[in-house]
Amino acid sequence: MRRLLCCWLFWLGIAAPAAAGVLTHAALAQRFPAPVQVGQRDSAVPVWPLFKQNGTATELIGYVFESIDLAPVPGFAGVPLNLLIAIDPNGRFIDVAVLSQHEPVFLDGLGEAPLLQFVRQYRGLSLKEGISIDAKARRERPADAAHAYLDGVSKATASVRIINQSVLAAALTVARKKLGFARGGEAGQVARVKPDYFKRMSLREMVDEGLIVHARVLNRDIEQRFAGSDGAGLDAQTRAAPDGVFIDAWLAYVSVPTVGRNLLTEASWKKLQNRLEPGDHALLLMSSGRYSVTGEDFVRGGVPERLVLRQDKLPIDIRDLDLDMRLAAPAGLPADNVTVFRVISQAGLDPGRPLEVSLPVTRKKGIVYPERIVRNIDLAYRLPEQYLIQPASADNSWRGLWRTRAGELLALAAGLLLLAMALARPKRLSAHARRFARFRVAYLLFTIAFIGYFAQGQLSIVNITAVIQALQNGRGLGFMLNDPMTVSLWAFVLVSLVLWGRGTFCGWLCPFGALQELSAMLGRLLRLPQITIRRAMDARLKRVKYGLLAAILVSAWLMPRLTDQLVEIEPFKTAITLNFVRGWPYVAYAVGLLVLSMFSFKFFCRYLCPFGAALALLGRFRVLDWIPRRAECGTPCQTCRYRCGYQAIAPGGAVSYDECFQCMECVVIHESDQQCAPRIIQIKRVRAVAMAGG
Repeated sequence: MRRLLCCWLFWLGIAAPAAAGVLTHAALAQRFPAPVQVGQRDSAVPVWPLFKQNGTATELIGYVFESIDLAPVPGFAGVPLNLLIAIDPNGRFIDVAVLSQHEPVFLDGLGEAPLLQFVRQYRGLSLKEGISIDAKARRERPADAAHAYLDGVSKATASVRIINQSVLAAALTVARKKLGFARGGEAGQVARVKPDYFKRMSLREMVDEGLIVHARVLNRDIEQRFAGSDGAGLDAQTRAAPDGVFIDAWLAYVSVPTVGRNLLTEASWKKLQNRLEPGDHALLLMSSGRYSVTGEDFVRGGVPERLVLRQDKLPIDIRDLDLDMRLAAPAGLPADNVTVFRVISQAGLDPGRPLEVSLPVTRKKGIVYPERIVRNIDLAYRLPEQYLIQPASADNSWRGLWRTRAGELLALAAGLLLLAMALARPKRLSAHARRFARFRVAYLLFTIAFIGYFAQGQLSIVNITAVIQALQNGRGLGFMLNDPMTVSLWAFVLVSLVLWGRGTFCGWLCPFGALQELSAMLGRLLRLPQITIRRAMDARLKRVKYGLLAAILVSAWLMPRLTDQLVEIEPFKTAITLNFVRGWPYVAYAVGLLVLSMFSFKFFCRYLCPFGAALALLGRFRVLDWIPRRAECGTPCQTCRYRCGYQAIAPGGAVSYDECFQCMECVVIHESDQQCAPRIIQIKRVRAVAMAGG
């Protein structure tokens, strides 16, 4: 039945349509009042153009759109944030505003104020900059203005990275489709040419190193490209002189100092530098032969029809610079037909990725409405790495984020390995009661201090509702990779569920659970009265958490906004994520549960925790009954049952693993010559026999 329900929820999740934008023309007109005019929504791309009257002309000043239409990146509630984004024709942000969001840390936690302050930082920044997040302190921009740093939000590192990903992905999509930007690499991950790197090289050395690409195409070669098509045999000159040179082309990335300064005269190099803006690129094409790249209809300063530049299979705008370039050493190069083309910085070209330069050759068949048959001469260009400054990938990609937290992940891995080794040998771990007690307290402190407060690794029911809502909207789970600590903990917990059940997380790795256990220890130390709930009532109360779990899962499926309120039954965000810095009702609730645990052992964990209920259900698939039992356990010995604070041992001695928190107290008793009654009796019998025999 459970498997059927899971399949049903999954099918409903992937079948549900994704959310769409909510803004109307009227709403946008209120946000952008006169003299700005909001145009009609584009039929191909979900954007609204923004216009402004400039004298007698109407000037396009930008585009406004919603991130959810173009980059619905799920947040940690599984629901994408929806941001209003406006950019100008040069790719500069006019505004970024929050329309809707379900991020747990910004809902009644830190509140929306830090989020609103964060998105305001985009105003005035440009997509040609590598926009990244500095969570520690805002840095100064480099002199070349190629990077922009945003102040992060403490305790919301993963959430603001998701927001940054949403903003950049949506804005770049619009820039590519409406502003002529090319695809390039990942936002903020574009390489740059080293501006001061130069070494003296000959023409042959530059060709061998790949700095200059050469293609020599004969008439017979171009005829072979048209073979089998309607364009075959249409060129009389090709048929008459098959060994003649159709084109001899040399392509160079001339804005690279080693290329430009070796290839051009000093005066031409300076002239080129004066015409390029920061971040611009220049390609030099030298050619000879009967086929001219510029062509008869070419207009200086215009876009060439016989030259197409692509990167990642998308065209990049390229324009003639209308410069007379002189070669420093023209020997071996076609110096008569030299043209330099400019790629502006906003086009998004990534010099670290391969370039594809095509020379389209067109033949026409027919007279009135001639058929055009096109074949390409392709040149592949890849700038060697030593001429590039590689992007700081740690700022934006999830892989980089994992690298930046490598130290924390190693510490977590060491802690989890230690725990796994200890739990794999429960008898050895619990053989000495005092040693085990010290180990347990030390590990609980590690869980609270490192996993909880330092690494922010508190797993929660929100992780599960986020998955449900992501699947419901037909989206993947890649958003979770923005929180490496959570993913790593989940990987371990899933394995531990199969081996030992829910107790490994609930008893050892839950920071709030560890806080409750230390509170209970303090209560006993202060000799506070301990409340023992009768067995029948205890059984009924333990069902409450399953009811809460069901309510949260149903709301996540049907009413996401209600889910944001229901998950507050967990005090984890208040006590761990926000360190009790929150509105007083939430703080009072979390503190009240800790105080209650001083009188009633881990009350919240046992009766109210929906996440614990989910783990208990998943833990039923465990493969080990790892708690050792004797025939006398329960009949007649009741020591373990009376000592079990979780009331997870039945009068007959059976252990309820669904309610076991792996505290190991019963294992300690089982291995103790002073606490285990059957063992004490057995030892006495052995001694009596020995004495009688003596």
